[in-house]
Amino acid sequence: MTDVGPAPRRKRMPRAEREQQILAAAEEVFAERGFQATSMDEVSLRVGVSKPMLYEYFTSKEGLLLACVARIRADLHTATLEAVAKAEADGPRAVLEAGLEAYFDFADRHGRAWAVLLNESVIIAGPAEEAIEAIRGQQTLLIQSALSRWLPSASPERVAVYAHGLIGASERVARWRLREGAGIRPRETAALLADAFWPGFAVAAGLPAA
Repeated sequence: MTDVGPAPRRKRMPRAEREQQILAAAEEVFAERGFQATSMDEVSLRVGVSKPMLYEYFTSKEGLLLACVARIRADLHTATLEAVAKAEADGPRAVLEAGLEAYFDFADRHGRAWAVLLNESVIIAGPAEEAIEAIRGQQTLLIQSALSRWLPSASPERVAVYAHGLIGASERVARWRLREGAGIRPRETAALLADAFWPGFAVAAGLPAA
């Protein structure tokens, strides 16, 4: 009888890859059940890892949420920067629409999970709430940077009001699209919202409003 020896050991998944797998599953569960109703047991079953391993990676449910938020924040930041860079040569209006389209495309890709984060940000106190608010701050700074280039003579207060207004409107429209406006594509949504804000930006910058 031939001795075939011990069976080869299964190759372990790299930690970074396993983390992304866990975060993708956690985002799904948070989207389906909301933060408060989500359990670590459910996430571990969804991703197919033990509960102790889940705690080894993220220490707590809030730690897992924070990691999901960080992942979403990085995704949105990268997508926005890439879209804006591609549109720079076509002028400010094109940059505005590209940035908005990137945001709405991001909201579509993250779907209900993004809606859960926005809706529960008031309920979840502490680091998680701060991390979610940091996403808004990140996008506001991107808009302020662009507006400062377009409106070099505008006061910081004007630039800040414009930027916060655009971010707030974008968030409300994103929520509406998730509930009722799914038939409107990101590009069309971006153009419609740009129509609402561009005249004011253009007048302040001395550019054509049309």
